[in-house]
Amino acid sequence: MPDVSPALSLSLHASIHEIPPAEWDACAGTDNPFVSHAFLACVEDSGSAGPKTGWLPRHAALRDEGGALLAAAPMYAKGHSYGEYVFDHGWARALEQAGGHYYPKLQVAVPFSPVPGPRLLMRPGTGLPASAMAGALAQACGELKLSSAHVTFCTEAEWQALGEAGWLQRLGVQYHFENPGYADFDGFLGALNARKRKSIRRERRDAQGAGLEFVTLRGAEISAAQWAAFYGFYESTVDRKWGSAYLTQQFFSLLGERLGDRVVLMLALQGGKPVAGALNLAGADTLYGRNWGAIAEFPFLHFELCYYRAIDFAIAHGLRRVEAGAQGEHKIQRGYLPALTYSAHFIAHRGLRRAVSDFLELERPAVAQEMAALAELSPFRKEGD
Repeated sequence: MPDVSPALSLSLHASIHEIPPAEWDACAGTDNPFVSHAFLACVEDSGSAGPKTGWLPRHAALRDEGGALLAAAPMYAKGHSYGEYVFDHGWARALEQAGGHYYPKLQVAVPFSPVPGPRLLMRPGTGLPASAMAGALAQACGELKLSSAHVTFCTEAEWQALGEAGWLQRLGVQYHFENPGYADFDGFLGALNARKRKSIRRERRDAQGAGLEFVTLRGAEISAAQWAAFYGFYESTVDRKWGSAYLTQQFFSLLGERLGDRVVLMLALQGGKPVAGALNLAGADTLYGRNWGAIAEFPFLHFELCYYRAIDFAIAHGLRRVEAGAQGEHKIQRGYLPALTYSAHFIAHRGLRRAVSDFLELERPAVAQEMAALAELSPFRKEGD
């Protein structure tokens, strides 16, 4: 790749292993496990991201003239838009109908993970602005003659910097639980209005009264048999909902080996055998709910494993937030309130860029209106209640 400034050069890498872990993690930091070298290596080494799945690693590395890594980005060349959770299929159809080619494109993202966090990984202390990486990625897109580059589920600060650099800005909505410092789950319940408090207590009582045992395991505590069982839950659930499982069985076992106590697996057992599970990753101040599955139906089991036990864990470990993944207005009634997510898009084709820009100018205020309407559904007590 060409120099992006007299003192900086951008290189693209076909494997995360081409960049030393210590160098990558010096840019990524330790707060968010999804952008760690270890997590991205699990995705690649398990075959979950690669030629077979259409996620070709092209990780970006920005170095100074002495070869020191100043910034990086988890990036992939893609021939489709699956596994991203920020939907641009309509943009692709529009360009194809106009005689252009939307794919391949560059995607700065964590594969199969709608988890907000840093995407333009800047090593602290360099003074390098995020706009430097934004310019480098746009230049790479042009040099490779690709239609577009997309940075999805980035931080708000990155979104602002990318917007200032001329990228198109998009908003989305997820549902997050915020922990202001509850002493325990009852403290959380006490912040809810009486009707919602009663409803959640009933759901937990029914789930816990179904003859199940619940266990929470971390890292090395998770056996190969338990990972195999969880993969069966994941595969069964994905097959019912989406038709194909992106993540391989090896991915989950590698997580347990390489990410240690950051891996939090919550299992429901019947007669000592796992029948359902919820996989989470723990960051510095956030528990990230990722995958869930079950091979049997029990009342409110999904809510208990994925939402209430995650809140229990966050409170017990002093975490500020639980992010329970994409979609699901039903999460609001269980304490997970709407939160904005951010993405930014560089589109080289002028006609498509203009059309997408017009679309986003209408979509952003619509998302803001949706946020306001969803906030009215909050189960938390209002002043005077």
